[in-house]
Amino acid sequence: MPTLNELLRPDITALHAYTPVIPIEILAERLGLPPERIIKLDANENPYGPSPRALAALAALGSPAEGQRSAIYPDPEHNRLRARISTHIGQPINRIVCGAGSDELIDLLMRLTLTPGSTMIDCPPTFGMYAFNAGLHSANVLEVPRDEQFNIDIEAIAEAAERGGRLLFLPAPNNPTGNLLKRSDIERLLELPMLLVVDEAYAEFAGISALDLVGSAPNLVILRTFSKWAGLAGLRVGYGVMDEELATQLWKIKQPYNVNVAALTAAEASLDDADWLMANVARLNAERDRLLIELAKLPGLSPCPSAANFILCRVNAQDSASAAAKASSIRDELRKRGILIRYYPKPDLREYVRFSVGTPEQNEIVLANLREILT
Repeated sequence: MPTLNELLRPDITALHAYTPVIPIEILAERLGLPPERIIKLDANENPYGPSPRALAALAALGSPAEGQRSAIYPDPEHNRLRARISTHIGQPINRIVCGAGSDELIDLLMRLTLTPGSTMIDCPPTFGMYAFNAGLHSANVLEVPRDEQFNIDIEAIAEAAERGGRLLFLPAPNNPTGNLLKRSDIERLLELPMLLVVDEAYAEFAGISALDLVGSAPNLVILRTFSKWAGLAGLRVGYGVMDEELATQLWKIKQPYNVNVAALTAAEASLDDADWLMANVARLNAERDRLLIELAKLPGLSPCPSAANFILCRVNAQDSASAAAKASSIRDELRKRGILIRYYPKPDLREYVRFSVGTPEQNEIVLANLREILT
């Protein structure tokens, strides 16, 4: 009888698992706190939640008139949602592909472009799912680190592309650093022999997009999500905008019923309630700008400029090891008090903590607790 390891892919068994955030209910139980005491600012979620129309549409799914929709498979082509997205962004419907969150589209794009042993370019520090997913496809990851201001190195990327790098994901704004991607850099990268995926998960907060370039550049993909601006992170729905031929190839490998009925319903209703949602985006942007000022007043913290709904803060200390220890202790101390923030125990970010932007009330509690911890 073979051993289990003989039946499994060795590259998967050797892979380090991606570490997601812990759900509120589980962590509250571990901390001995009621869930309503938890302030969750570790995953860049929208504290205002879904729009009224989205909530009403979801509630209607439980009614006798609408309930049958949950008993049958969803539209495999997402026609109603794609039509609404097309109107919302001003791009033809045949350039739009929906996914179970933009995470699914990241995986599909890798399936389409990466073969075992091929190379993906990564620009750390950035969203960790890119490099993680590349490992699932047995691809090589060629790292081109960002500079001290977290800007990309265009010439180093160009060299990596010439060495065989065929795929590059760049968040705009970048996660977890919050800085923007220059339009001129995007235009230069599109000249390279690779597929460029600009991940605009936080574009609604930045107010800047490269969507208008789709159609003129066949090697450009724009990813969007309803998780952040629309408050639908728990329903997992996103979309990609790309050249029609590329979209045709993605349709071949997409699971047929990948976006569930509830997610489709809520996303459609969210686009009908875009003004309400964008008002919340404006509130979060105002709070982000206020937090940047207030965090800078605290001893030992240096917040980085951000165009997203989160702020990365450098923790200052006499040396790197001390800064890393202090950063993790800030995370741990806040966690004991029911406040969740993000700490990354990796070399390029171990001296930093990241705060998602909450409501004014949540942010005041965070600031008050940070003052107690740091002063």
